[in-house]
Amino acid sequence: MHATTILVSFLGASTVTAAPIWPKVNWDAAKTDGYDTVSEYFNMLAQKVAVGKLLSIAPVCDLSKAKMPAAPEPLTPPSPGLTLSHVAIGRGTQNYTCDTANPTAAPVLAGAVATLFNASCVASTYPDLLNMLPKLAMQFNLTTREGSPMGPTNLIVSGTHFFTNNTTPFFNLDTEQYKIGEAGCAKDSQTPAPSDAPVGQLGEPAVPWLRLKTREGATGNLQEVYRLETVGGSAPATCEGMPATFERQYAAQYWFWRSQ
Repeated sequence: MHATTILVSFLGASTVTAAPIWPKVNWDAAKTDGYDTVSEYFNMLAQKVAVGKLLSIAPVCDLSKAKMPAAPEPLTPPSPGLTLSHVAIGRGTQNYTCDTANPTAAPVLAGAVATLFNASCVASTYPDLLNMLPKLAMQFNLTTREGSPMGPTNLIVSGTHFFTNNTTPFFNLDTEQYKIGEAGCAKDSQTPAPSDAPVGQLGEPAVPWLRLKTREGATGNLQEVYRLETVGGSAPATCEGMPATFERQYAAQYWFWRSQ
């Protein structure tokens, strides 16, 4: 098998989940001001392919080798005894409400919706590519297309993210061919995104990095979830000029940890 075929198949290893009605991404064309990021990705990918030509076998997806990015102000590390279960790239929207009668009020977070793309193999072998993926995903506009792979990366949909109420983020990582798990979560801690984190499509800063703990009823032994390497998603400081409800597009890495 040619090295290019090995690498593309490797990056795309996953399975498809049913696609609900939350945002999908139009992978047919990048934003015109996102070509530099797409070009940077392909240049880095070409380097991996060149190295892959020297390999006699495809890389092994060993999650024990994956290392989470370090936050500027460190988040609490995963609890002792937990093992990494899955790494995904989330692409969707952060949703907000505003009191239009009070323009000086701050917008209130009203949840998020996102499609999750399986990046476990990339995380275990190519962390530099992994850290580019949220920024790359932001270069493509949201649409209503059903669950297609993540554009030039060939990453396949592995789940969905939404809120069951304003304070309970939920992750559904169950697929037709295997089960990673489902979990409602509660925020445990957060830290600001790095000052040089990529901005969103409207120039808004990146949302914070998070550590979440799963609530009772989680399956797949899922215990903790980290949102890292965020891109965009932040609301303006006040509600001045904003509608009662609005969205900000975002992307992020999600790291899922389980007990034995």
